[in-house]
Amino acid sequence: MPFFRYFASALLLFILLFTSAVEAQQRANYAYLGLEPDIVTNYVGQTAVRLGYVRVTVELMIHDVDQLETAEHHMPLLRATAIEIFGSQPEEKVKSLTGREDIRRSLLKAMQNHMKKETGAEVVRDVIFTKYLYQS
Repeated sequence: MPFFRYFASALLLFILLFTSAVEAQQRANYAYLGLEPDIVTNYVGQTAVRLGYVRVTVELMIHDVDQLETAEHHMPLLRATAIEIFGSQPEEKVKSLTGREDIRRSLLKAMQNHMKKETGAEVVRDVIFTKYLYQS
């Protein structure tokens, strides 16, 4: 009998957790917004004389559909932030997978800070790179 009691408790707990996760997903009202056109800029090469360039397609995950218009209004600021972040990166960071993730996180943090300063809300939940090309 104790096994059945533990099994029933575990099953009930699983059902409750699964139900709350499904409800949380249903409440999420995210929107996606692409930075158009692609971000194309130079980055610092191995020597000061040599520059590379990077072309990235950036998609923004917006916290709520209701904030989509706000994000679109501030698109020039968001694009300028992306160009500034990419333009200041060293070649090693641009070319490595861990460097790309560092750049993505830096970009997310900078965009959230700018939007919080301008609107009082972070607006941008995440940054996604859907195309990432570079040339040295």
